[in-house]
Amino acid sequence: MAINKGYSAREDETFMEISPADFFYRNRDLAGFNNPTRAIYSAIRELLENSLDACELYGIPPKIFFRLSFEGGEKGEPSESTYLLKIMDNGSGIPQEYIPSAFGQILFGSKYKLRQVRGTFGLGGKMAILYGQITTNGTARILSSIGKREIYEFNLRIDIQSNKPEILGRRVQENKNHWHGTIVEFALDGDYPRAMPKILEYLQQTAMVNPYAEIVFIDPRGRLYRFESVTSKMPEPPKEVLPHPYGCDVETIRRIINVTTCHNMLCFMSKHFHRVGRITAQRFLDYAGIDSALNPEKLNSDEIVRIVQMMKSYTGFLPPDASCLSPLGTELLEAGIMKELEPEFVYIEQRDPSAYSGFPFIIEVGVAYGGNTASNSNFTLYRFANKIPLLYDEASDISRRILNEKKDWKRYKIRPDMPIAFFVHVCSTKVPYKTVGKEYIADRPELEKEIRNGVNSVSRRLSRFLSRQISIEHERRRISLFKLYLPKIAQFSTDLSPRKRKVPDVNPLLDDLRRYQEESA
Repeated sequence: MAINKGYSAREDETFMEISPADFFYRNRDLAGFNNPTRAIYSAIRELLENSLDACELYGIPPKIFFRLSFEGGEKGEPSESTYLLKIMDNGSGIPQEYIPSAFGQILFGSKYKLRQVRGTFGLGGKMAILYGQITTNGTARILSSIGKREIYEFNLRIDIQSNKPEILGRRVQENKNHWHGTIVEFALDGDYPRAMPKILEYLQQTAMVNPYAEIVFIDPRGRLYRFESVTSKMPEPPKEVLPHPYGCDVETIRRIINVTTCHNMLCFMSKHFHRVGRITAQRFLDYAGIDSALNPEKLNSDEIVRIVQMMKSYTGFLPPDASCLSPLGTELLEAGIMKELEPEFVYIEQRDPSAYSGFPFIIEVGVAYGGNTASNSNFTLYRFANKIPLLYDEASDISRRILNEKKDWKRYKIRPDMPIAFFVHVCSTKVPYKTVGKEYIADRPELEKEIRNGVNSVSRRLSRFLSRQISIEHERRRISLFKLYLPKIAQFSTDLSPRKRKVPDVNPLLDDLRRYQEESA
């Protein structure tokens, strides 16, 4: 047997395990904390989204205040400055026993459920605190109350090696006004001057898709930015649902088996899966050749794999419903766009619920023309996912690719250099992001179809508006000509008449023409 002399096995090779906190400490660029500019933007974004979720899930109109102030360093050298970030919301608050882990333990949170939420990994807010800790050696100050008699305050750090909160101090304050919500305060390194354009753009777009939220931001120079709510109406909060058979894998089935109280497969299928009743369950079991009286705990590995394969191929399951989703709706999204952009025309379309891989989703597509909509050579595109603005990596997003590939704009009377903006909002229990940073949507055929159809539909509506505008402009020019020449024609005709008559009044005719134009518009 030949021996590779170039390879030498080492018996003293060290193997070790690292915690989730240690992993993200070593790879913080995965979560958007790769440089001071991006880090300060990501910290604000993650904490603001946590606050919005804490309000919306309980039907509370959000009122969020946050401030970024200088903490050490000189004001003349902001690129390497340390900042103090403080954010306060009026959300549901966090029970006392969960506060340390909610802010001091990576991958711990309340978002690991099948319902639409902004966060995906239970990572963002804690990653911001972790970044602040490793760049300033500071601690995080957390205050929270669920509206009862006490406000709980914690001063903590994240133990990176063990991924556990390290509590450095705690105290209880009297809650005389029954305030409910959360306050988070910590220091971090950042470059606000460079991050400022993206932060303000993010806040404007967040206000656009959250027109019921009041957001106040004070920057390090003391400038106040206020985004007021324009409606008290809020979208219906999403409901938690069971896993759909099309979205299950072997591990999901194993976990359900470990917690089930069912002693037969008929009960197992009808109790633990979304939109599967006893009749559908029995039909599936007959299709899969599984005894309905079989105890699920007795399934071996091969049988579990076969069940998953049969679930994927069975066509009799009902598609997932949209009760676990919370789309904005045409009224709210239109209100937000009108508030921030003040366009001449806006049209929103909400597509029917659909699903990919067993995960339900709803696409909302809109178009706006004029107002504060910027003109560029390739249309302005606003992208949102679960009410989160997506500002980076636009070129890689499925929505941008659909707009770039669409070549028949002339048939809609649309030119790319017009002041036109498109809006695409993806709502899903599992948005198919391509990266942990949650910045662009992956190419999924089901999503692509709905976005493309939505873009075509709103483009047709815009085409009608533009055609009407062309017609109105044509009529306006005609009236201008009539206004210019009719009095002269009347005067000339009177002068030519053999009888001396008064010059006819042409104003009633012009008024009739104007009235006709307004009615046509």
